[in-house]
Amino acid sequence: MTDQIAVAVAQFAPGADTAANLAEIERMTRLAASRGATLVVFPEYSSYFTPTMGPDWLAAAETLDGPFVRALAALASDTGCHIVAGLVERAERVDRVRNTVVALAPGTGLAALYRKMHLYDAFGMRESDWVEAGEIAEPQLFELGGVRVGLQTCYDIRFPEVTRRLVDAGAELVLVPAEWVRGPLKEAHWRTLCTARALENTVYLAAADHAPPVGVGNSFIIDPMGVELATIGESTDVAVAWISRERLAAVRQLNPALALRRFTVSAK
Repeated sequence: MTDQIAVAVAQFAPGADTAANLAEIERMTRLAASRGATLVVFPEYSSYFTPTMGPDWLAAAETLDGPFVRALAALASDTGCHIVAGLVERAERVDRVRNTVVALAPGTGLAALYRKMHLYDAFGMRESDWVEAGEIAEPQLFELGGVRVGLQTCYDIRFPEVTRRLVDAGAELVLVPAEWVRGPLKEAHWRTLCTARALENTVYLAAADHAPPVGVGNSFIIDPMGVELATIGESTDVAVAWISRERLAAVRQLNPALALRRFTVSAK
């Protein structure tokens, strides 16, 4: 076990060409690894994305043992990096897909997955017309360098109980792949909500968004005191930060909010 691990957020704009998306994921993973990262977080819908959902999304959906996930697993093994990315997953319903985040570990493959529970039926959009919500299930965490890592997705960040539930399960680092669509005050919402989730739970948080023009960008890594350790603006790039369990313990001693709370989270 090591006290520190290097985490990278990789910001790019996935498109409708899955092979091109994979090529960019490989390029950015190798870049992150060259900078010392052992965990690379990519955006929501990294396998396939178009600005307007439609029947093409159904055709692009893959299974968890499909070519996209297999390619990520091979890349993880080749680079020695854990890779986390969004997948358009095939659903049981023929008229829906799943918005899924997968975590691939070097040598072992799928380490954890998360299916988005809160769909983006807001700001004039209706994700639920094409996506089925994930079931409420026990959080799947994975471990890296002694740090326990949890997953959630994009719009989930507006629901603080999602992050709190991950922390209750033991998460010390929360990953947030996103496609945070641009709109009135949306960039401010993104930065405020992600920072609040890190602060109130005294956890590290790494959020990877799509690069503009559709996403707001601003992918970043935040520490348990709300400090931005690394930030990407509007460009396609990789940002790396070192996270420390010693720092986490010190913050939780200074601010024992989790120990002092008087309420728990329960499923609806």
